[in-house]
Amino acid sequence: MSGRREDSDQVIQDLVGIGFGPSNLALAIAVADHNQRDTPRALRARFIEQQARFGWHRGMLLEGATMQVSFLKDLVTMRDPSSRFSFLMYLQERNRLADFINQKTFFPTRIEFHDYFEWCAAAFPDSVDYGRRVTQIQPVRTADGRVEAVDVVSEGVADGAGREVVRSLNVAVGTGLTPRLPDGVTAGDHVWHTRDLLFRAPELKELHHRRFVVVGAGQSAAEAADFLHRTFPDAEVNAVFTRYGYSPADDSPFANRIFDPSAVDDFFAAPAGLKDALHDYHRNTNYSVVDGDLIEQLYRTHYQERVSGNERLRILNTTKLDAVEHLVDGARATVTSLATGEERVLDCDAVVMATGYQPVDPRGLLGELAADCLTDERGRLRVDRDHRVLMADHVEVGIYLQGGTEHTHGITSSLLSTLAVRSGEMCDSLLLRRTAQALRADRGREIDTVRG
Repeated sequence: MSGRREDSDQVIQDLVGIGFGPSNLALAIAVADHNQRDTPRALRARFIEQQARFGWHRGMLLEGATMQVSFLKDLVTMRDPSSRFSFLMYLQERNRLADFINQKTFFPTRIEFHDYFEWCAAAFPDSVDYGRRVTQIQPVRTADGRVEAVDVVSEGVADGAGREVVRSLNVAVGTGLTPRLPDGVTAGDHVWHTRDLLFRAPELKELHHRRFVVVGAGQSAAEAADFLHRTFPDAEVNAVFTRYGYSPADDSPFANRIFDPSAVDDFFAAPAGLKDALHDYHRNTNYSVVDGDLIEQLYRTHYQERVSGNERLRILNTTKLDAVEHLVDGARATVTSLATGEERVLDCDAVVMATGYQPVDPRGLLGELAADCLTDERGRLRVDRDHRVLMADHVEVGIYLQGGTEHTHGITSSLLSTLAVRSGEMCDSLLLRRTAQALRADRGREIDTVRG
């Protein structure tokens, strides 16, 4: 609670993780691996997750969709290939190791990789409070105003679940990304973000289908257009984007070095101008780009339908979305050709927004501590190399960020590529900070003894 610290019998955690997606799951594993190696210096960690069980982009676990990263970039291998939580150990336990090898691929399906995540998460039944939403982080102050700990306040998502408080010396914010919708567009029964595609599409199964509109030019947009085209064979699917065509992702070996752990060091040390340039140079490795094989598949489908005279997959390129209107039994999208200025009104069963995600500003959770966060000249949080927000001198609590650090740590901030290494860096930082806190406490006791 804010104000002077009160005596408490509760166990003080070394770390409370807010959210339990892949990022904080990787951190839980790094802590578990450390605790197994070094029991005397074991870290106490708890995690709070608002979902009722582990889940990662369940609405886009499309059949056949593959990962865009190698299975070697799992939750541990880049940090410790011998960890018991590797993807290869998962395959061995599932009795599929030889079968996976025979596929001759580095890229498992998204469904299988999600199953791997669930397999890892199942190892932490006593460390995660599912079905709870963190509502507040309150500083715990000493008599002289220093913040040595925080109380993480959560409420149950289900009716009747009460309020709980966990005290911790550090916090790892891993709340993930939130869906981005264009200005003026609101989600509804027939207007979805791709995050909800597999949840909402089955609701339309029994209806007579006329048309779908998919807005966006990235991987999710292409996958959504392909999924709707296959799932609703009597419907027209309109892919709307401002580009001339889908652009392939640059996954060439040299460009892929931007996802290496060492690239984080280079980016962090780079001057601001070079950071901006690197981000612009390599946007085509991740943003608004599509896997080449999927582009080829969509083009073949589009061409073959033109040959047959039954064009259901319509590519509305160089076209912008002007407005979306909610209808009783569908939605109405108004689009305009950037080339001709022609406006078109599309009444449809649903408009699917494949318009990406945006990071959540952690200051919304930090309450009073938000004012103690240091910022740069653009108002962005200043973040140290160990992924910890730089705070005012009187704040001793560590606030670690799992994402939202592209401006300091580069393009992998919200991606899976460096999760394993990042979790190890955070674990090491927690250990160093605990040692420093113990030394400060010893010095304080020595001073009190001398004064006494």
